[in-house]
Amino acid sequence: MIKISPSVLASDFSQLGSEAERMEKCGADYLHLDVMDGRFVPNITFGAPVIKSIRNRTSLVFDVHLMIDEPLKYIEDFKKAGADIITFHVESSSPAEETVDKIRECGCKAGISVKPKTGVEEILPLLEKLDMVLVMTVEPGFGGQSFMPETMEKIKTLRSEIERRGLSVDIQVDGGINEKTVEIAAAAGANVFVAGSAVFGAADPAKEIEKLRNLAAKA
Repeated sequence: MIKISPSVLASDFSQLGSEAERMEKCGADYLHLDVMDGRFVPNITFGAPVIKSIRNRTSLVFDVHLMIDEPLKYIEDFKKAGADIITFHVESSSPAEETVDKIRECGCKAGISVKPKTGVEEILPLLEKLDMVLVMTVEPGFGGQSFMPETMEKIKTLRSEIERRGLSVDIQVDGGINEKTVEIAAAAGANVFVAGSAVFGAADPAKEIEKLRNLAAKA
């Protein structure tokens, strides 16, 4: 199923609660929340307390992307804050399988992300335990970057393996997603699309979300 997950990285940070409500009214499926620690990536955003502060403003699925160095230490904090999906990076210093198990024990859906230069081979043995794999189509850390088409081969590999095993694992893409690139990513096998400036910068975010969804479905 095609899902659109607007990234609050492109929103008005002074109005996060209202922005979350607005995305729900505009028909978003998820709300993508990028957590950055200034160590794993060269930027700092927000942590569990901020997520908790907006949890009661919307019923959207909170799609929490941990771009942090030691995600295992903070899984419980983000669960308590209201995360529904927790995705962490395979390149982080936390053991991947142990972190996945912790996420599932907390009752959240588990995702693993890979940076553009990281292969997916390390993830394949864990596919049966995962709900989602996030393929970064830009270098993580800052919004507004250009889509990297060379990352599509990883999506094709993942989709082929997921289908071969008969699994129902989502493939999410994050970075430079717009009306042109959403079709490329969907054709490769992605079905969950993180869109920041394309949605929050649109004159009519509701129309943009619907357009992205329709373009992905037709690819």
